[in-house]
Amino acid sequence: MKSESLAILALIALISTGFQAEAQDDWANIGRYRKANSEMSARPKAVFLGDSITDCWYDADPAFFNDNNFACRGISGQTTSHMLVRMRKDVVNLAPRYVVILAGTNDIARNNGRIELEDIFCNIVSMCEIAKANGIRPVICSVLPVKQYRWRPEVTDCAEQIIRLNSMLRDYARKNRFRYVDYHSAMKDAENGLPAKWSYDGVHLNIDGYKVAEAIILEALKR
Repeated sequence: MKSESLAILALIALISTGFQAEAQDDWANIGRYRKANSEMSARPKAVFLGDSITDCWYDADPAFFNDNNFACRGISGQTTSHMLVRMRKDVVNLAPRYVVILAGTNDIARNNGRIELEDIFCNIVSMCEIAKANGIRPVICSVLPVKQYRWRPEVTDCAEQIIRLNSMLRDYARKNRFRYVDYHSAMKDAENGLPAKWSYDGVHLNIDGYKVAEAIILEALKR
């Protein structure tokens, strides 16, 4: 019995090591949308680039993307560094009219380690520059309000950091005449967090939250 248990543990360890090696081989998960990208038959109006908030958006309301000719290219857990690496394969090569960038919350949550706000900002600026250089119009979204990351309780000033980053993004968008989509002002509560009516964990949106976001972004893309 003991030898069988050891064998099972060894097998689990081997499988785990294999998964880790695979993840390291594709750090930015560029392969996630490889098949979907290759099967696209028409140029999308907009590519939505982001993290789990964008990733789960399609699952929550696929009709929003399908009916509006939008392509969802969100990947859960990703930071701006991951998204910057994915720009060519998941955005530029699809030749959309717009790229809707909703990014930064996982950087502030330290998903990939500590990073300065200036460096988060610079990653998003780089995404915009790549888009513009390829004839794609950047649409910069504010980071959604968060009072606390449940998986990162040691980050106690996330609400303040998000406000500072959003201010940087808004000023950059105005200076460069890019569209800025202010989800934060429309969805924050009195403590600069995300209200329970629009979220199930204070970070991610529920279907009602997505409906609010949809109305905001559709109006922005009309202008």
